Amino acid sequence: MVKNKIDTHTEKHDQISVSWHAMTNTDVLQRLDSKMDAGLSSAEVEARQAQYGLNELDEAPPTTFWQMLWAQINSFVIYMLLGAAIISAVLGDYVEAIAIMAIVILNAIMGIIQESRAEAALAALKKLAAPEATVLRDGKHVSVSALQLVPGDIVFLEAGNFIPADMRLLEAFNLRIDEASLTGESVSVQKNAQTRLEEDVPLGDRDNTAFMGTLVTYGRGKGIVVNTGMNTQLGMIASMLQNVEEEQTPLQRRLDQFGKILGWACLIICALVFVIGVVRFVLEPGRADFLGPEALETYTELFMIAVSLAIAAVPEGLPAIVTISLALGMREMVRRHALIRKLSSVETLGSATIICSDKTGTLTQNEMTVTRIWSDGGFFDITGRGYTPQGDFLKDDQIINLEDYPEIKATLWLGSLNNDAQLESAGEQEGKETFRMIGDPTEGAILVAAQKMGTAIDELNQTYPRTQEIPFDSVRKRMLTIHTVDSNTDEALTPLNIGNENRGFYIINVKGAPDVVLGLCTHILTGKDDVEPLTEERRKEIQAANDAMTNDALRVLAVAYRAVNAVPEEITDAALEQDLTFVGLIGMIDPAREEVADALATARNAGIRTIMITGDYPNTARAIAEQINLLSPGHKVMTGEELNKLSDEEMIESVQVTDVFARVSPEHKMRIVDALRANQEVVAMTGDGVNDAPAIKLADIGVAMGITGTDVAKGAADMVLTDDNYASIVSAVEQGRVIYSNIRKFVYYLLSCNVAEIMVIFLAALFGWPIPLTAIQLLWLNLVTDGAPALALGTEPGDPDIMNLPPRPKDEPIVNKYMQIGILVQTIAITAVTLIAYAIGYIFEPEHAEFAQTMAFVTLSISELFRAFTARSEFYPLLKIGIFKNKLMTWAVLGSLVLILMVVYVPFLQPIFNTAPLGVAEWLEILPLVLIPSVAAEVTKLFLRKQIKKTQPARA
Repeated sequence: MVKNKIDTHTEKHDQISVSWHAMTNTDVLQRLDSKMDAGLSSAEVEARQAQYGLNELDEAPPTTFWQMLWAQINSFVIYMLLGAAIISAVLGDYVEAIAIMAIVILNAIMGIIQESRAEAALAALKKLAAPEATVLRDGKHVSVSALQLVPGDIVFLEAGNFIPADMRLLEAFNLRIDEASLTGESVSVQKNAQTRLEEDVPLGDRDNTAFMGTLVTYGRGKGIVVNTGMNTQLGMIASMLQNVEEEQTPLQRRLDQFGKILGWACLIICALVFVIGVVRFVLEPGRADFLGPEALETYTELFMIAVSLAIAAVPEGLPAIVTISLALGMREMVRRHALIRKLSSVETLGSATIICSDKTGTLTQNEMTVTRIWSDGGFFDITGRGYTPQGDFLKDDQIINLEDYPEIKATLWLGSLNNDAQLESAGEQEGKETFRMIGDPTEGAILVAAQKMGTAIDELNQTYPRTQEIPFDSVRKRMLTIHTVDSNTDEALTPLNIGNENRGFYIINVKGAPDVVLGLCTHILTGKDDVEPLTEERRKEIQAANDAMTNDALRVLAVAYRAVNAVPEEITDAALEQDLTFVGLIGMIDPAREEVADALATARNAGIRTIMITGDYPNTARAIAEQINLLSPGHKVMTGEELNKLSDEEMIESVQVTDVFARVSPEHKMRIVDALRANQEVVAMTGDGVNDAPAIKLADIGVAMGITGTDVAKGAADMVLTDDNYASIVSAVEQGRVIYSNIRKFVYYLLSCNVAEIMVIFLAALFGWPIPLTAIQLLWLNLVTDGAPALALGTEPGDPDIMNLPPRPKDEPIVNKYMQIGILVQTIAITAVTLIAYAIGYIFEPEHAEFAQTMAFVTLSISELFRAFTARSEFYPLLKIGIFKNKLMTWAVLGSLVLILMVVYVPFLQPIFNTAPLGVAEWLEILPLVLIPSVAAEVTKLFLRKQIKKTQPARA
């Protein structure tokens, strides 16, 4: 058996740590004990498969039903509800116990249904691996499953192949690989197998390496597998996805905090009421029997009062209302082109302070577009979006007649002839024809520009059929094609200035890097449809034009030609590339989405900062950032190489003044998110590529693109944008803020009502009065009369200035200082009117406790229903938002009012709820009382608006 020279590197982490890109081909072959002309032997393959395992990605275990159930019930509020249900059942109050348990079960079922989608990220990663690969084994070409590849295998690559494993390239013939899903770079990367790179070269600049899951778009090549499975760059991303721990969202943290405070306060008050009652009983004059039947009956009654307090304090409907409100918010999000995968994520986006956005496909269209041309006539701009062949040609912002500028036609015709891309129709979308590009994006962009001026590409190729070519490579930096001139078509010859006397000649067509092409030229095609000598002054003019375009982050190609009588026998550079006529420069870029600038301005107005994180080059990233006003004054652009030199502490400082990160790797993205979160930011990470997935999952909320996004990114995200529109992110932020605002509204509403109920019973016990409200009345009040209006609050559209306010502080509790003031006012008002009504009933009917309890019950219920109208906005007066504008609220209040009247006037319900019918005189006494809390709420709003004008001018 052949000795395995990589035995000293059997540990997988050692294998992946090797800098293969910094080694020569010979060194790589020796290190992996493989032969260029024979590959591995079958026996060696078998041994290495045993050592390294299959070339596949590990999967994290799926979330079980019991884990999902535990996630739904693991909160303090749910514990309180379960405790109240158990106590009610022990004491024989089965109606209350069943009602509370029904709420808990309903809440859990809804949450599980919404969040039961299994994580699909790792399964999607596996799909990116090529199912078959052509390898060299035992000196023969064989096709094997990509799962069977091992380090040392020699793999053959050609256009259309997915790269099946990480490999060091041994041969590359015009090989270009699309690495956008891994690095974020929108242009296919030209590979060079012969280069030997420095060890610290970023991932996106390793042109001698091919990575698992990327796509060969052009050419062919051969490589040796250096890493498989979880040791690949794709595997590292999978590992990061598995290692990112799920954290509570801000909403979950706030609700849990709120539940704990409410629970402990409830227990303290319940115990206090019980102790006060017992002390008063024990200290009664002449009391000697503390454990007799009378004493035990009194203790039981006091315990029931404490239980009634617990029922009054626990907002039974809160978990269900929060869940339903979030579900309604999800439905609205879908209408706004945002698909939510987790209920709690609806609110989290609304609290975002930072949006980390990938450039390619998110801020830009991910479609290379020719936007500018330079020729002898100067600069010309081209309008239009993406691959749609519609647009105008402008000079000095004026539409031109292309017949007056034949050099433009010549430039794009030459670029289209020297071209291997294809543009195809992709059908209709929303009533408009769409197109897809096959081949290199830069070449596709030239085809689109040519079609914008009316060129029929197929006819052009028939007029100038290609006979020979020298393909593009990274050393020559240019591509050459030879075309036969159709002697029967005069019109086609005009742009290239070949007169009729030259019919039947050939055209040598060169396209490539401007500095290289310009060095081969001796003449220039002028706007007069003539050829003139290329003077040194004209060369400088062309170089200046190229510099101006590259400074605007345009990718620039030059085109030139020469007419010859016959094609030389030797198709070589020296024979063909001489005395060329320079025609023009073609500048292209992956342009920003048209709606992005406005969306960024809206986000900035809402106090949300956007950071661009891309694998593209810094100049390109800066140009796009400046174009859409993303780069703030005084802020900087940082590369992944610069980021590597920063300590964690320096990184935390640097992210505060860096708006653009370029040439970054997946590890960099996670580090950026970590640094931002260390600054107490709520981070939303948007993206569409495999490279975005770990950071998407790590962020407070991950946002993936639904159309261009990979399945990996979607699987890791909390939210998927169905239209890939950055403006939809801002719309989702607005809806998230509305949802959280509505949650605050019904928490405010429920809490003010429940605290008032507690104080009614507490003060009655303190005064030595009979209990004003029974347990069943309190439960009916909380579940029915409070529930429907509180749910209606969840449908409010939000205050008009909601996107003019800064994000709320990350650690701000649901019940902030303004809400505390409102709760205090409402508690005093509702408690006072309820006790007054109870006292009136007790005075009129001292022998009938149910009459006084009915007065208290009706007053408390209706005052809370009226209060629901004022709770529709925390700060805006009711008259400004419209009393009956929320129709669901109107019907909820009317329905609840009917239920209140039923328990008061339906005979068979009266003994159950311990109520008595009220007459006209009682209603005349009640009606003024029930309006007092609502009036107090409106006065409080006026006071609060004046208080917050200083800190939030938008509320003024």
